[in-house]
Amino acid sequence: MSDHTSETPWPEDAPAGPERSEGSELTERSERDGRSGTAAMPKAPIPEPRGAAAEPPKVPAYAQQDGQQRPPNPWRQGRPQASAVSRLRPAKPAAIRSATLCSVLATAILSAILLGDGLGLNLLIVAAPAALAAYFAAQAAGRRLRPWTAVWAVGGLALLAVPALRDAGWPTFLAVVSAVALGSLALHGSRSWLGVFLGSLGLFSSIADGLAWGGRGVRERMADPRGRLGIAFRTTGVAVVLLIVFGTLFASADAAFADVLGNLIPEVSVGDSPWRLFLFVIGLVGALAAAYSAAAPVRWDGITVRPGKARGRLEWALPLIVLNLLFAVFIAIQITVLLGGYDKVMAETDLSYSQYARQGFWQLLWATLLTLLVIAIALRWAPRGRGSDRTLVRSVLGTLCLLTLVVVTSALRRMDLYVDAYGLTRLRISVAAVELWLGVVLVLIMVAGVFGARLLPRAVAASAAVAVLAFGLVSPDGLIAKQNVQRYRNDHSIDIDYLRDLSADAVPALDTLPEPLRSCALKDIQRSLRSSDTPWYATSWGEARARDILRKRSSEDLAQNCAASRTGGGGSDRGGDEDDQYDPYDPY
Repeated sequence: MSDHTSETPWPEDAPAGPERSEGSELTERSERDGRSGTAAMPKAPIPEPRGAAAEPPKVPAYAQQDGQQRPPNPWRQGRPQASAVSRLRPAKPAAIRSATLCSVLATAILSAILLGDGLGLNLLIVAAPAALAAYFAAQAAGRRLRPWTAVWAVGGLALLAVPALRDAGWPTFLAVVSAVALGSLALHGSRSWLGVFLGSLGLFSSIADGLAWGGRGVRERMADPRGRLGIAFRTTGVAVVLLIVFGTLFASADAAFADVLGNLIPEVSVGDSPWRLFLFVIGLVGALAAAYSAAAPVRWDGITVRPGKARGRLEWALPLIVLNLLFAVFIAIQITVLLGGYDKVMAETDLSYSQYARQGFWQLLWATLLTLLVIAIALRWAPRGRGSDRTLVRSVLGTLCLLTLVVVTSALRRMDLYVDAYGLTRLRISVAAVELWLGVVLVLIMVAGVFGARLLPRAVAASAAVAVLAFGLVSPDGLIAKQNVQRYRNDHSIDIDYLRDLSADAVPALDTLPEPLRSCALKDIQRSLRSSDTPWYATSWGEARARDILRKRSSEDLAQNCAASRTGGGGSDRGGDEDDQYDPYDPY
């Protein structure tokens, strides 16, 4: 990896001042004589008298003045700094604007007040002033909104809607991490492979500079007694005091008003102060980093990876052709299995249904990942320069991508068979989703081979964000519950012990089970919902819907029905066979 600025040699030994040699003086004297019309004749040097002191060397006029620096050398003006980030980041931005500071402060306050109770709609509320801070900073720096910047920004905000809709924690975590990555890409605007990867993490490189930038802005405004920041602080303080005093009086005077006020205003206790302070700092640092990145983004595309040395056609193509033949043989066997039936294969290989269904899925998943790595390495050392070389590369790698797509289909088919036999779990649906996204990446690579790879890095990043968003919106826990309920209706096999640990998103599907399975599946979920007292801004739509469904059933009835089924011999049915205990996807 090399930086594009390091390719230009820096003349370290270039003369620092306008020193001239005797030859240059003679040339200048000859030119003056020529312009005056006289012949340029060399003059004999005048000997110095004996005992006379040697003439001191001539010193330029700028060096004779005390305390004045020498003029900058034009060869050294573009010299990179010691830090790699300082070579890629433009000049430091102007002083932070008051609108940006106010937005940053609002983000920190809302983080401390709202995020302490959990995640939900409050994450979008906190993200709004942070986005405004970045917008004001970019506007002050003269940046324009570009199409891909809008795509990343809208995608990041859409991902923050997942916590507001779903109660499950694992898709929420993926959505929040992906939203931060897309927000960082929107601020930096990278387009190369390395630029997109580093740009998604580039927000963290602005933390220290953003804090210093914001600190300078606060000091400058606090030093001015007529500054707007001081007026804003004083005004906000007076408003808060008035709200607290009169709000307390009205709440004590009317119970209905007190109830409404209690639902709107977060309840903050002294014991939560360290946690609230930590969230305040997180919101402050994150908003300042976003604003500084918008004002002075790091040009991660400036870091380039030099292409590898081009190989000969035979040296490059022969290993890949052999790999294509291996893929073709594997696919031919898979087609034979599909045509001949699984019963014949299980009889010949002495494998049970569960063993064959799950055998090789992880191997096929790794084969897909390694194929993408092989494609990346092959492109680095691919022959190039002539049209026939490009045709060879497209033919060999296109065939490999097409065959790998068939491998992806085979892996997904194996997972589908296993899910039909033993039910859907969180790990099974996760790895199936990853395998499906890898297939999308292969399709994008094939499209780039036909139409060009200029948009491929950003297209892959966008496909990953869309996959995370779709994964969260479809409600994985709801799908798991729905599939297991349908499986029970088909063959009366269900694992209640696993389903009772799902989130509130699974309640609508579990509520359709017959008694006493319904009570056993919903008992723990109802207990957890009743023990939590989350406010409206930290309650997801999935949790609110589950509360509405469970409000019709008392916890005592659910516990009694489930206990009666246990004593009557109706325990949970895992619905598997002896081979299912070796399931690598089941966490139990």
